[in-house]
Amino acid sequence: MELTGAVWRKSSRSNGHGGDCVEVADNLTEVVGVRDSKDPTGPVLAFEPGAWRSFVRAVKNR
Repeated sequence: MELTGAVWRKSSRSNGHGGDCVEVADNLTEVVGVRDSKDPTGPVLAFEPGAWRSFVRAVKNR
């Protein structure tokens, strides 16, 4: 998985008080990365862009 050039952004649901935070890098063409903002050098979940869009759409519709 190639994440060179990934621009990470924190979830808009993050409260800024050290709670559970997720960061997403969705600026790449081949992959969307998801990681724990408290462990930026830790593991990254990788999704195909189409699968990520489907996930986000399903979450928004709940």
